[in-house]
Amino acid sequence: MPETDAERPTSDTADGRRGDQDDAPEATDGAPGRASRAVGWRRIALVALAVVLLATGVTFLYEAHRARSTPSAENHALTDTEATNRVAGDVDNALARIFSYTPKGTAATEKSARSVLTGRAARQYDELFDRVRSDLAEQKVSLTTVAVRTGVVELHDGTAKLLVFLDQTSRRDAKETYAAAQLSVTARFENDRWRIADIQTR
Repeated sequence: MPETDAERPTSDTADGRRGDQDDAPEATDGAPGRASRAVGWRRIALVALAVVLLATGVTFLYEAHRARSTPSAENHALTDTEATNRVAGDVDNALARIFSYTPKGTAATEKSARSVLTGRAARQYDELFDRVRSDLAEQKVSLTTVAVRTGVVELHDGTAKLLVFLDQTSRRDAKETYAAAQLSVTARFENDRWRIADIQTR
């Protein structure tokens, strides 16, 4: 017997429900697969991130070690303001004492030199003063020296290298003469003070 139009929708609706039921298991079966793949990718991403962080940490440690090992890091003139000021002050004071004198005060100048000079600088100064001592008394020359600018170039392991600019005023027979000098100085820390070990004119 042929189907009526009223019966067809009922059959189509039933078929549709059966189709939905057939499709449902496929959706259910696919969800665990997608979840498993997502978990796998997350694990891979976490492992990769850990490797990157580890590599970055090692790189930072290496760079920090290399920075601390470079000569610039060992040069405390770049980092230790207190020590830099101390050596500059001691050297300025020493230069002013050994290069300032009066005709009757050469003995005091030599005594000061023995306390602030060491090594090659002490020998150089003794030789120089031996040559000019008598002339200073005869010519009645006075000399005043002031350090006007001092730069600490290097400072490490109890040794410092400095560049010093001096202003000098000499007096003789009421006449004054002005001069400037530039010195390269090497100083060493001995007996709780900085002493000049070498002086070079520039």
